[in-house]
Amino acid sequence: MELGRLEYLQALVTEFQVTDSTEAKEQVLANLANFAYDPKNYEYLRQLQVLDLFLDMLTEDNETLVEFAIGGLCNLCLDKTNKDYILEANGVEPVINCLSSSNEETVMSAVTTLMYLTTPQSRQQTTALPVVECMLRFSLSASRRLSNLATVFLEDYCTPLQVEEARNLSKHTAVGIPLPKD
Repeated sequence: MELGRLEYLQALVTEFQVTDSTEAKEQVLANLANFAYDPKNYEYLRQLQVLDLFLDMLTEDNETLVEFAIGGLCNLCLDKTNKDYILEANGVEPVINCLSSSNEETVMSAVTTLMYLTTPQSRQQTTALPVVECMLRFSLSASRRLSNLATVFLEDYCTPLQVEEARNLSKHTAVGIPLPKD
């Protein structure tokens, strides 16, 4: 008999927890992130606390684990229950921290996740001044994908006043989050 969806996902989570192999962890996290695409899996992934697993992985030193974790969160936060869970678990800050990644995929997923996590209640956090400043820098990126996504963020999620404030602030500071490498 074929393993059911829940049992299969449970087996992946267990493998992630028990393996000492970095390569195996990366592979399992990539699989979990892929399963997060399908709304049929949302309930199972919540049951198995995969959202917490993804949130925990955002602070790892291993860039591949971070990339798959933010990709998984990005897939999951389209769902209102998942979005609320991530917001209540203080997930915005670790997502914002992913904006400083040198991995473009991680940055793209982080920007998209911030868009999905923006609600009237979370807007103050998702469009905080440092985030808007960062998006201004990304909008100047040589990467078409990143500059387009950052531009959409600035136009659709930020007020003209926020953008203006960030522009004025950037004129006076030389520090900031570096652009991701291609």
